Amino acid sequence: QVQLVESGGGLVQAGDSLRLSCAASGGSFSSYAMAWFRQAPRKEREFVGTINWSGRRTYYADSVKGRFTISRDNAKNTVYLQMDSLKPEDTAVYYCAADLSFGSTYGGDYDSWGQGTQVAVSS
Repeated sequence: QVQLVESGGGLVQAGDSLRLSCAASGGSFSSYAMAWFRQAPRKEREFVGTINWSGRRTYYADSVKGRFTISRDNAKNTVYLQMDSLKPEDTAVYYCAADLSFGSTYGGDYDSWGQGTQVAVSS
C-alpha cells in the first residue's frame, strides 16, 4: 500500500482559491488512481473527484464540477486538488485516497488514505 500525506488546507474567504497536495510514498504511485473525498462536521464522507493513473481521465462530483480540478505529477508522486470559487459549504476535512482501479466514488473501494487536511471557507 502507498502512504499518503495531505497538505495545503487553511482558512479562506468565499470566492478564494486553494490548492491541496497529496504526497505519496512507499508504493508505485503511477499505478494508482487517486481520489479526493471530504467530510464536513456531522456529515458523511463525500466523494469529490478522481483521476486515473496517467492524469488523462478525471471525474467529479456535481457539487464541485467546474470549480475544482484534480491533477497529478507522477514524477513527484503527488496529486493536487485545485479549488476555485470556494463556498462556505466546501468547508470540510479533505482526504486523498488511492486505488488500483479508476472510477469509484465509494470510499470503501480505496485501499490507502491520508490523514486529512482541514479547509474552512468563511462567508
